[in-house]
Amino acid sequence: MRLVPVQSRADLRAFVDFPLRLHPTDRYVPLLSSVIATHRRTAELFLVRDRNGVVVGRTSMHRSAAFDTKVGPRQLFGHTEFVDDDDVFAAIMNAVETRANGRPLFGPVALLPNQTGGVITSGFADRGFVDSAWNPAYYPDMYERHGFHRRFEADTWLVDLNGTATGAPVAAGAPLAACAPAAADHDHGFAFDDGRIAAEQLVIRHGSRWHLRSQLPILRRMLNASFAQLGYYTDISADQLAEQTDGLAFLLDEALLLWLEKAGRPVAFVVTVPDISEYLMSVGGRLGVINQLRLLATRSRYRSDAVLIIKGTVPDEQGKGYLTLLSRELHRNLASNGYRTLRSTFVERTNVASAAQYRRAGGRPLHGYTFYERGAAA
Repeated sequence: MRLVPVQSRADLRAFVDFPLRLHPTDRYVPLLSSVIATHRRTAELFLVRDRNGVVVGRTSMHRSAAFDTKVGPRQLFGHTEFVDDDDVFAAIMNAVETRANGRPLFGPVALLPNQTGGVITSGFADRGFVDSAWNPAYYPDMYERHGFHRRFEADTWLVDLNGTATGAPVAAGAPLAACAPAAADHDHGFAFDDGRIAAEQLVIRHGSRWHLRSQLPILRRMLNASFAQLGYYTDISADQLAEQTDGLAFLLDEALLLWLEKAGRPVAFVVTVPDISEYLMSVGGRLGVINQLRLLATRSRYRSDAVLIIKGTVPDEQGKGYLTLLSRELHRNLASNGYRTLRSTFVERTNVASAAQYRRAGGRPLHGYTFYERGAAA
C-alpha cells in the first residue's frame, strides 16, 4: 500500500470520488466537494493506492491549537474512508501515528467535532443525512481491532412528525401568549407555562433569507456560550460559521431557524434546515452553480424531511424550559409546513436533558455515534 499526498486536480477528484464508489448511494451522504477543497487549506489530504494504483483508502491529517487546549495535544485525522482490509487501515493509521510524533490520535474529524466527522456504530441500514456520518458496520470493528477506544459516545435521533402539534405557528416577534394553543395535547410533549411569557418578556425570532448574514453573530454568541461546557467543543469563529452556513440562505425555511429573546436578550436557539440529503446523494456532493440552480428549482421536493443541526441555551438561563418553548414552536411549524420526519445530529449520551426532548416528541435513537482515540488513557 502507498499513502500519497493529494497534489493535483486529478488526485483531489479521486479523493472526492472514492467514498462514492465505496458506499451505497442510497445511504451515504457525501460531504460537499467545496468543503473538502476548503479543508485542504489547513489539512493535508492523502490517498491510499494499492500496487495497481487503485484508490483503496483516503485520510487527512492536521492539528488544532484550540482542540489541544480543550482536550490536550492530539494528532487529528479526518475524511477517513477505507475498504474492508486491515492492511489498508494499518497503512493509514501508521502514517498518522508517524506524523503524530508521540501525540495521541483522535478522529475522524473534518476539521473538528463541532464541524463534521465521527463514526456510526449502529443503525447501518438507515441512511445518513447532512452534517452527519454514515459508514458500513466494518468501520467501528476496524477501529477497535486496531487499538482505538470510543470517545464522546452519542446518538443521532429520528422523530416521526405524524401527529405533531397543529396549533398556529407564532409570527416572528409576535406576542406568544396570543398564539399559544389552549389544549395541552397539541404540545407534542413540550408543555410550557404560558403565564411566564409576558412576565419574562419572551419573544421568538425567526431566521431570514435576506438578513441571515447579520443574524449569524447573534447565533454564534449563543452557540459558543451554550456549548463551551461540552468536552469536545471549541469556539467557532465567525469565518468558520460563515463557511458552514454558506449557501444556507437560499434553502432556508424561515420557520425552522428560531431563537428566543428574554427582555431583548437572545438566550436560546434552534437551527433546523430542510433535509437535502437525497439531492446531495444524487449529485455526489458537487453543489456547484448549476447544481445549486437545479436544487433551487426543485427545492419544494425537499420539504418533507428536516434536520435539526444544533440547539442550545446560554449557561445562566439553562434549566428554565426555554428550549422546551422553542421546541414546541418548532414542531408546530414543522407540522404546519408539511414535514414528515425530523432528524437530529449527534447528542452525547451524557447530555440527558437534550435527549429527553426527542423522547418527549416520540423520537428514537437512529445511529449510534462516536469519535475514536488511540494512545491516550481510556
